[in-house]
Amino acid sequence: MPFEKQYDTPEPIEHPPCLHLRSKAMFVTGDRSPTHADEEGGHYCWCNETQHIIGPDDKDVGRRACDPVRNCYKETL
Repeated sequence: MPFEKQYDTPEPIEHPPCLHLRSKAMFVTGDRSPTHADEEGGHYCWCNETQHIIGPDDKDVGRRACDPVRNCYKETL
C-alpha cells in the first residue's frame, strides 16, 4: 500500500484584510492575496499599529487572525 499524504485545505477567507495588517508579500509582490505563502502563518505579518506580530488587543496578527470580530480591525476600502 503506497503512502498518501493528506493536506487540509483551509477555508477561504471571506472578509477583506485589516487596514493595519502588513506583510512581507505586500512589499515584494504588492499583493495581499490570501493564498500567498507569506500571508499564512510563520509570522511574516505584523500590525502597523504596534509594529509587532501582536496586535493592540494582545492577540496574534495574521491574514486569517485579523477579522472583523476584533476591536482593532479596520476594513480596507
